[in-house]
Amino acid sequence: MKKITIIGSGFSALAASCYLAKSGFEVTILEKNTTVGGRARQLIKDGFTFDIGPTWYWMPDVFEKFFADFEKKPSDYYTLEKLNPAYEVYFDSLNSIKIPDNQTDILSIFENEEKGSAKHLNQFLEEAKFNYDVAIKDLVYRPGVSFTELITPVTIKKVNQFFTSIRTKVRKKIKSHKLRQIMEFPVLFLGAKPSDTPSFYSFMNYADFGLGTWHPKGGMYEVIKAMVTLAVELGVTIETNQNVEKINVESGVVKSVVSNGISIESDIVLSGADYHHTETLLEKKYRGYSEKYWDSKVFAPSSLLFYVGFNKKIENVSHHTLFFDTDFDVHAKDIYDNPKWPEKPLFYASFPSKTDSSVAPESTEAGIFLIPIAPGIEDTPEIREKYFENIIKRFELLTNQEVSENVIFKESYCVNDFVNDYNSYKGNAYGLANILTQTAFLRPKIVSKKVENLYFTGQLTVPGPGVPPSLISGKIVSDLINKKFPNQ
Repeated sequence: MKKITIIGSGFSALAASCYLAKSGFEVTILEKNTTVGGRARQLIKDGFTFDIGPTWYWMPDVFEKFFADFEKKPSDYYTLEKLNPAYEVYFDSLNSIKIPDNQTDILSIFENEEKGSAKHLNQFLEEAKFNYDVAIKDLVYRPGVSFTELITPVTIKKVNQFFTSIRTKVRKKIKSHKLRQIMEFPVLFLGAKPSDTPSFYSFMNYADFGLGTWHPKGGMYEVIKAMVTLAVELGVTIETNQNVEKINVESGVVKSVVSNGISIESDIVLSGADYHHTETLLEKKYRGYSEKYWDSKVFAPSSLLFYVGFNKKIENVSHHTLFFDTDFDVHAKDIYDNPKWPEKPLFYASFPSKTDSSVAPESTEAGIFLIPIAPGIEDTPEIREKYFENIIKRFELLTNQEVSENVIFKESYCVNDFVNDYNSYKGNAYGLANILTQTAFLRPKIVSKKVENLYFTGQLTVPGPGVPPSLISGKIVSDLINKKFPNQ
């Protein structure tokens, strides 16, 4: 029985561990932190429960497919609720649009905002659904080994979509600034500007309007707990507080990892940790990518996050609420073009207690606030406090209520924490941006280029950032390992 050591316990690592254990490998996960889940951890304080990482549950079919591979269902482990509204978008004081939970009502919302837009949206979503079926049911499960993976009779006919941006596609027929922002919003999950994201990624709009937004009761960490339960049932060993310090290689073949000063023999090493960091655990001659390579890549944003307990219920907001009251293009330049702290940042807020009474005491509200920022910029307590005051003042103005005096506590999370907790390159939150030059086979490889039996999984390799792609990444890498080591 081959021994596999997996570094990290995020979505991709846990997914891979399940597939590999099912195939007969002896699988051990080594997690640096005190709890499993990678970026998807929890903060529990004074009766409040917050998801530290992902808060959006999109593409439910991907989760269903994962559990079905083990003859299970998500409902075996957690309860899902479809959100209605899916989310709300603010543009000005008490000026917002709520996105319903079904396409018919969404079309009506668009038509009320701009006459004729429903027809254009419907056509757009037909193509988006087609792209979703092509991408999520086929292309994203390919290992990113060669450009030929992208060449199919379907993609040849759609090749223009790889050279046209989402922004160009959306703005060709939709004139309303509000509707444009709503349609461009989903690709932000891919970590790039709409102007740099190929229009083929319109499948994210189908994920949004077609499949809807869901909430697992208890929060996204319930998904992690489900995957841990499944992994343990399959025989996976999970060890926390394990700081992997070195990957030992002999004659180009991986032999062991060193964790907390102890050498652990391994036939195969799979890293679900930060790709750049993992390669620093190797001797320089065994690293597949140089510092110059990493510095040249376009990374998805980092984030400044606040986890806030309020002593009253918050009004005029939905479970997921976006605040687009400032210019996105200006904010985007401060992330991608001239990295610095934004003067007027857009921000997002999540109030899971609007849906789920289990995450906050009675008559209180749990609030999560997120500002997308450039990775690698200065991070100090003073800067964090300045931006909290900025968004809370705007939040009060936009939603017509006072909340700053109702804060029981707040905890923050930013660039330095992403580095310290996850060894994240430049403190990025979401990995590499999914722009054309970083798509599929152009992303860092799942199979090490210089070390035999060393593999990678997660948001820096294929398919890319996000929770569903991470689940898929775990399957892709396990398929490659199974192909090399059949009949375990």
